[in-house]
Amino acid sequence: MVENYMVCNCKQVTYADIANALDMHKDFDSVLAAFGDVQRITHCSTGCGGCHQKVLDIISEIMMGK
Repeated sequence: MVENYMVCNCKQVTYADIANALDMHKDFDSVLAAFGDVQRITHCSTGCGGCHQKVLDIISEIMMGK
């Protein structure tokens, strides 16, 4: 089970939402490319932007485990 907690309060995006969006991402070479895909799917980090680094860190962490 994927750990789950709120990452983006503005858009109500959880850790699990980000992990699920990454499952749809095929290229695991670029964290920034993955961030763009996750952002398009979940809309995280499109409000105040306060979670931007947290989202990047989560994507990086998940990608390193893949």
